[in-house]
Amino acid sequence: MGKRDDLIARYADDLRNKCGMTPDMDLLTKVTIGCGPAIYNDDAATVAGSQESELETVKNNFLIKKLGLPDGPELMSAIDTAIDTYGRSERNKYRAVVYYMLTKHFGKESVYG
Repeated sequence: MGKRDDLIARYADDLRNKCGMTPDMDLLTKVTIGCGPAIYNDDAATVAGSQESELETVKNNFLIKKLGLPDGPELMSAIDTAIDTYGRSERNKYRAVVYYMLTKHFGKESVYG
């Protein structure tokens, strides 16, 4: 297994054990690939759930640009829900896991079709 496969396994483990959901491995793999090289950078691989600027970046670059959602208060609400699901006290909130949860939340799996 390569480094990306190891990371996908770690993300799946987080989804199962920290978020209480059974991951769709095909979608998780596509979301992880969609994150690009950021998954290999310790800082970029995680989402700082308490930093407003970081959450704005998730909203603008992922929800609006990648998933094609219109801007509105429901976007930040969904991000907050994903962060809560992951656990606010959880230090490492992996970007791919948060993006996966948001993709599922908005039913936008087709973006990765």
